[in-house]
Amino acid sequence: MFSGIDEVDWASMEHAYGPADDVPRLLRGLASDDPAEREAALDGMYGAVHHQGDVYACTLACIPFLFELVADPEMQDRGSVVELLTSIGGFDLDEDDEAEIDEDEIEGAANYAMAAAAVTAGAEVFFELIADEDPGVRLAAPLALATLHRHPVRVLALLRERLPVEPDEEVRLALVEAAGRIALRHRPLADRVGQWLGRLAARADSPGLRLAALAQLARCSPDGLPGDVVPVVSGLLREMRATQDGEARPGRGGPGGPGSDREAGTENAAATGAEAGEAEPPRAVAERTAADAGTVGAGTMTTEPVSAGTADAGTADAEPVEAGPADAEAVAHRGEQVATPTLVGQVRALSAQEDAGRGAPWAADLLRTLHVGLDDRVADRTALLADQLRSPDRRQRIDAVRMSGGLIRAWRGSYEELVALVGDQLADPEPRLAEAASHVLEELFSLAAPAADALAARLAAAPEGWVRTWASGPPGLGSTVKALARLGDARALPALTAALELPRVPHDVGAAVVHLGAAARPLAGVLRRRLAEVELDEAAYDRASPLLAGLTGLRAGEAAPEVLRVLRGAPEYRGEWLRTAALRALASFGPAAREAVPELRALLRRPGTASATEAAEALWAVSGDADAVLPVLTEGLMSDQVHDRRAAAVALGALGPRAAVVAPRLRALLGHEELWLRVDAAVALWQVTGRSRETTEALLADWERSRHVRVRVAECVAGMGPLPEGSAAAHVLRSELASARRHNAMDGGYGSHDIHEDEKLLDLCRRALRGTGKGTTT
Repeated sequence: MFSGIDEVDWASMEHAYGPADDVPRLLRGLASDDPAEREAALDGMYGAVHHQGDVYACTLACIPFLFELVADPEMQDRGSVVELLTSIGGFDLDEDDEAEIDEDEIEGAANYAMAAAAVTAGAEVFFELIADEDPGVRLAAPLALATLHRHPVRVLALLRERLPVEPDEEVRLALVEAAGRIALRHRPLADRVGQWLGRLAARADSPGLRLAALAQLARCSPDGLPGDVVPVVSGLLREMRATQDGEARPGRGGPGGPGSDREAGTENAAATGAEAGEAEPPRAVAERTAADAGTVGAGTMTTEPVSAGTADAGTADAEPVEAGPADAEAVAHRGEQVATPTLVGQVRALSAQEDAGRGAPWAADLLRTLHVGLDDRVADRTALLADQLRSPDRRQRIDAVRMSGGLIRAWRGSYEELVALVGDQLADPEPRLAEAASHVLEELFSLAAPAADALAARLAAAPEGWVRTWASGPPGLGSTVKALARLGDARALPALTAALELPRVPHDVGAAVVHLGAAARPLAGVLRRRLAEVELDEAAYDRASPLLAGLTGLRAGEAAPEVLRVLRGAPEYRGEWLRTAALRALASFGPAAREAVPELRALLRRPGTASATEAAEALWAVSGDADAVLPVLTEGLMSDQVHDRRAAAVALGALGPRAAVVAPRLRALLGHEELWLRVDAAVALWQVTGRSRETTEALLADWERSRHVRVRVAECVAGMGPLPEGSAAAHVLRSELASARRHNAMDGGYGSHDIHEDEKLLDLCRRALRGTGKGTTT
């Protein structure tokens, strides 16, 4: 084993964390008899040698030794090594990618190409693994073949041949997935695969296999889906539940049982061939699994609450459901596993907790694949999720809640019924279900309105969930509190009042007050009192900023003395941030903060700086003294810092026609290389001149360049009044309204305010178009 490994000059190579001289130890660890050592080695391979999918010279040097491991039937956990090889060799560079490669990326691109060639050259070994005694190897081999082998027709024939005799249900699903992967990678074969999937979806022996066929059909040949796909899938889910309630887990039975050779033979022989998604390395699976479990957001692991008394009911700390015999069998079926302090181990533990008690834990993945394939068929996906949310199976409802969040984040649609059903889950005694529902509703802002009563009921019933505390960092509001506050619902007031009386005020209280709006006015007194109590030491910013944000949102001018105290006494550490927050508060107070005028005038003495610009903005809001602030803001436009120039442009726009003298300077910025500075300058130019033509042209050009500026552009265009019928701006806004995809939807990530920002964009587009013609406000 590993002949020649010590002859490789590993020390001359590097991986993600430095010299690659530890790679031989990792490779030998993969061959260890100790399960913990094997897992640690695998974690090291993904963490350093194949970090986030990268391919280094040492990654290439590993490939022959990884193939040695795969080919040796005495080795344990070979399925994991097959997955690693699939990930290393499965990266595709299409023509667009190749055209965009710059000089710094040439070496990396060459490594990807060499890895693909090297792994593909050895892919013949995967043929021998398709019938391996180890189910874990058989599970990984189909996707490896579909991704890496040069002869897809031959691979497809093998997959179809194997399906009728494969006894393991999960491996059968992998065979179907691999066939779909072939259809996606080799489009001339899509019709052939699609026809086979259609037969399999109609006639396969198990509901799980039929669901797998439908899921892959949706991805590679959606036109082949039945017209009544929603009731068909709903029926399959009911059939699967009935099977799980009445007998052993599908595919695990003895001779003649579900998934056995005897039962699989006839129907599958007539139908064999499938669809698959992209090859996903375990690191990607890790992040997705943890995200689906509700413990990570946007791919980043978070720290769980440490105080059950102050955490939302149903955190991930909730006691997992005890695994039954089927789950024990599933663990045994994958070989000996151990708990180790690695990412791979953590993901396995999360996955085991999620799958505990499930008869078919893979069903959620099939449904996700189906939803991906259905893509913009929002009505079908909504109807399917509504059916899932009515299921008696709590785990299926947990999956449906999370999938509902994913659908609403990515696609525009009518979601009232779906949101109400998500709200219904808040009253369920299963804590993970209620927690998942509250997190989804938190992201919906105004779209959560159909669940408002359910949110209020949960809030009243579970005061222990109003605030969450953490092992490090400040406390935060529970998701139910935030969801209700974001609706502007006054029923969130008791929770916010209680949060403001805690020794450490939650960091997000201010944002909740802002969203609650006028309904939060009763909180002004306690916000003011708590601000007066803040010690102006190095922790002042963290303690004062949520209070200042709340007072700013309420425009609570009576708090000017407390805000001035903070402004004058800001410490050196984060003092600039604290002064910025205080100045924003004073600006929001307007004339009610007139006692701050002397302090604000004093801060104008450093023109061209951020603090002078912020002070000038506040002074204008408080006193209306344009003569005092105009020179300072004009100087700010000339700053070396783009951020300061942007702030000055925004402040000048607030002056309106009083700042018309700076129009030439603003106009000059329309050609600046910085996107956001161009946009801010264009908006300010319209505000100071009232001339919309040149401003609109500049704004529309940047609208097309970046989706990130669209809300800002739409705010300006909506402020200009009804657009002329047939204008370029009207055409652009109508096109936005016609799009089913949210403007900020991302593959592989999302922001907590994405839905809110997109709904705001839609509202601004409708407002700008109102009155320009029929049908423009929908």
